[in-house]
Order: sequence, then structure tokens, then C-alpha cells
Amino acid sequence: MTAPDGLLLTGTLLTDGTTVPDAAVAVVNGRIAYAGPRTGLATASLPSLPERALPSGNMILPGLIDLHCHGAAGGDFPGGELDAARAAAEFLHRSGTTTLLASLVTASREDLLRGAATLRVLAEEGIVAGIHAEGPFLSHARCGAQDPRFLLEPSLGLLDELVGAAGGHLRTMTYAPELAGAADLVQALVAHGVVPSLGHTDADARTTADSLILAAGLMAAGRTTGARPTVTHLFNGMPPLHHRSPGPVAACLRLAAAGTVAVELVADAVHLDPETVGMVLALVGAGNVVLVTDSMAATGLPDGDYDLGPAAVRVTSGEARLRGNGSLAGGTATLLDVVRRTIAAGVDAAGAVLSATAVPARILGLSDEVGSLRTGLRADVVVVDAGFNPALVIRHGKVLAPQ
Repeated sequence: MTAPDGLLLTGTLLTDGTTVPDAAVAVVNGRIAYAGPRTGLATASLPSLPERALPSGNMILPGLIDLHCHGAAGGDFPGGELDAARAAAEFLHRSGTTTLLASLVTASREDLLRGAATLRVLAEEGIVAGIHAEGPFLSHARCGAQDPRFLLEPSLGLLDELVGAAGGHLRTMTYAPELAGAADLVQALVAHGVVPSLGHTDADARTTADSLILAAGLMAAGRTTGARPTVTHLFNGMPPLHHRSPGPVAACLRLAAAGTVAVELVADAVHLDPETVGMVLALVGAGNVVLVTDSMAATGLPDGDYDLGPAAVRVTSGEARLRGNGSLAGGTATLLDVVRRTIAAGVDAAGAVLSATAVPARILGLSDEVGSLRTGLRADVVVVDAGFNPALVIRHGKVLAPQ
């Protein structure tokens, strides 16, 4: 339903890294008409709005933004099936992820182009905010659940084909910087308006830093939105940090602390131990972290057998692994689950929400539309109870769940 006359929500407001107790958020015609202390309503010149009944102790958040997810509710984004992809995106919207990139995985050229063309339809309909390509220019040594049969050295021709199939909606691409031609790939990505995301790499610290600094410099020269390169699921798909061989992790942490890059964390208590999550947030700050799910088709469904692109996956106790070699193969948590588990890891709630809203909005260049609750922005709102369980989801001013 859409309420043309608007809606009033009251509770504790968490937005832009701040907490505002006894706050109000007014939605009018699909936009935020007011967000701030409830005492300010009297001078906000708003029409009379019905107040939505919400649980005691509720908190009001911006709609969550996921830059890395492969599906949900039985739908596999890389699979190239439009109806299944649409169902996955709509499930994620109802779960509180009101903005998302649909992620592809490494596959054959034909499947990559078919997947990009399918997801282009959803992007043009506004159901997804664009496409993330996780591969195929990745390291064989750190391929994880990426199918090694289809891994390639960087090819600018294939990149051009992907950009074309995506109709300009390819927003990010994961690449390994140690591969021959990676520097040229980074330059081509930035020229196409695609955010380079370093990952699935066996690079040393110097190669990692040089590539990310190149990407950051190119992006800063070409754009004024403050966008910057990212790191695909830090720690996963790369060698572990060692005091005599620091590898990519050390360089990524250093550059994140400096604000040069933003690092993804799959903080689902499967991909990362909660202590690791808390350490990274303490070291680099919530403003340099992007919480993601890496979700796959099993999200929202029981344990069983599923697909992740060309790979067969078995989910046991919510943990997704390849049926062949047992590698982790995506996640099964929603982004709200990830936020909740990040808070359980000792991160303050406002910081955890920031890493799942305003930070990814900046990466996408969408800060003037989503990622925050400010007057004039799109009315994407998630209300949670005191345990951070969803109580209400609004997307584009429309109440999605619960009705």
C-alpha cells in the first residue's frame, strides 16, 4: 500500500552514525518530510499524519543497502532466470534491504552475459540498484566457491561485453590485482563508472596497496561524489594475515583506516568470527566498513541443496558450502541479521547501521537519495524492535512488511 497522505513514525532514530532518542520520522508522498527530535514536529509545517503503532523500544533506521548478494528465497541472481531473480530481490526488500546490487559469480562468457542481461531488466525497473560482478578476473589460488574452470586473466574485451549486456548498470567488479593486465582493467573499470573491488586474491601487500591507490586516485580524479574502491569480503578469498607475510589484509586495513578504501565484512558469524568483526570496526571505523551478506538462494529457506551460478551448494545449519570441496559458498543471513550480529560483536548500534546504510550509499553515489533519513530523501525506512527484529519495512514510501 502507498499512503499519499503520509505516515508518522516515532521512536529512537539511528541515522548517519548518530542516535536521536524520542524522535519522529514523517513520510509524505514517498519522501522523508521530517526526521529528527519529536519536539521539532510542531514547527515542521507538516500535514496531519496518522501515527503508526510500533513496538515499545523501537528504533527507526534508513533502509539497508547490500552491495554483495547472490540471491535469496530460492532465486539465484547469476542463474539468469528473471522471475526467480525478481522473487529474490522482493524477498530481500521485505527483509529490510531496500537497496541492493545483484551479484554475479564467475561463469562461462555466455552465462555471464545472460546473467547481466537478465539483471539489467531488474535494474531498469528499479528493483535492484545495479549489478556486481564477482569475477571472472580472480586468482586460482584464492577462488573459494568461484568455479576455477572459468577464471580468466583480465580481458578488456570481455569487460566491454559485460558493460554492454548490463546496459550501463554494472556498478562494481571484484578483481585480483596480481593478474597480468590488472592495472589496465582498473583504469577501464573507472572509465566505465564501475567501482573496482579487490578480492579473491593471492597478492602481496605491496601489489594490493599499489592497485587500490591507483583505483582511488583514478576515481578521485574522475568523480566528485566521494566514491572509492572497495575490498570484497575482507579476509575471505585471500591469504590470512601473518606477521612476516602480511599479504592483502594488512594493506587493506591500513588503507581503510586512512579512508582510501572501504572494506566489506560478511559479519554473519560464519564467514568471520565476531571478535574479528569487532576488531576491524575498532581499527578502521564504521565509516570505512561496508556490511554485506554474500547471500545466496538459500537465504530465507531451510537447509538443503541449492545452486550458486554453476556451482552445487549444500546448506547445513544455515552454513552454505560447495558440495565438491566444502568451500564456503555465500551466506544465508539477511543484512538485518548481519547488523544484529555486528552489534552482538560489541559494535555500537549506530555504527553498525552506518556501515549498512550511508557508507554503501556513498560507494554507489546515491547519498542524495538513500542511506540516510533526512528531509527530501526517498522514504526507505526499517523499524526494528529492541532486539533488532523487523517490525516495519517501507520502500519508496510503500509499506512492504508487515502490512
